Amino acid sequence: MAKDTEKEPAPTVAETAAVATPAAAGAAPATGGKKADTAETPKAKKKPGIPPRRGKKLRNHLKNVLKKLHDGGPVGVKQAVAELKKLKRAKFDETVEIHINLGIDPTQSDQMVRGAIPLPHGIGKSVRVAVFAQGDNVAKALAAGADVVGGADLVEKIQKQNFLEFDVALAAQDMMGMVSRLGKVLGPRGLMPTPKAGTVVPASGDLAAVVREFKAGKVEYRSDKTGQIHAGVGKLSFDEQKLVENINAFVEQVRSVKPSGVKGNFINGVVLSATMSPGIRLSM
Repeated sequence: MAKDTEKEPAPTVAETAAVATPAAAGAAPATGGKKADTAETPKAKKKPGIPPRRGKKLRNHLKNVLKKLHDGGPVGVKQAVAELKKLKRAKFDETVEIHINLGIDPTQSDQMVRGAIPLPHGIGKSVRVAVFAQGDNVAKALAAGADVVGGADLVEKIQKQNFLEFDVALAAQDMMGMVSRLGKVLGPRGLMPTPKAGTVVPASGDLAAVVREFKAGKVEYRSDKTGQIHAGVGKLSFDEQKLVENINAFVEQVRSVKPSGVKGNFINGVVLSATMSPGIRLSM
C-alpha cells in the first residue's frame, strides 16, 4: 500500500523575497531607497587673528624693504615721510602713526605722560564729540559743532543703554559730579574727561573753543604701561609738508611735558609708520 505523502504548502511571494535577500546581522534598517548619509570630515577652522599667508613676491618685497630701513638707520622727518609715501600699497587712505619710546618708569604715577594737542593740519578724519553740559553751555556746545550734548539724560543713556557713539568726551566743570559715575564705563575706553587731557573745561574756560579744537583734530596722547605713546598724526594723502609740521608739533608737545622725576633721556626713540607699512626710525 502506497504511503500518503503530505505536500508542504508553496512559499508565499513575501517569504521567497525574504529568503532571496536575507538581512545581514546587525545591518542598519532600510532607508527607503536613499543612500545613507556619510559622515563628512569637518574642515579645520582658521584660528582668529592669524592673517592669510602672503605670496612669495610680497614676502620678498617686504623683506627687502625691512633690510633697507634697518641698514639705513634713523632718518629725518621729511625723508621718513617721503619713504612712507613710496611704501604705500593699500587701496585706502592710511593713517600716519607716531610711536614714541619714553625713558619713564610706568609704575610711578608721577611719571605718567598725558595731554592733548591741536595739530596744525588736523588728523584727516571726522571726530565725534560728546559734551556733558547744562544751562547755557548746551547751546554753546551745539553751536560749536558738538555731535552729542546732554546732562543727566546723557549720563543715564550711557549707563543704561551703553551709548558710546563718540570719539571724544568733554565735560564742563560743574558736570563732573555726575560724570564721575561713568568712570568704569568711560575709563577703560580712554573716554573719561580729565583736566590733564584738556577735556574738562573750567567755569572760566571757553567751552565752544574747546569743542572746535577737538572737532578740528586735537589729538589726545597717553603713555601706556610699557612707557610708550602711540598716536595718529594725519593721513598718507596729506602733503609732505603738512605731515612734517604735524609730526614736529606732536614731538615738541610731548618733549615739553617731561615729568620732573625723569632722569636722563626722556625720549629714547621715535618711529613713524602708516597703517600697512613697517616702521621708520626718526633721528629726533
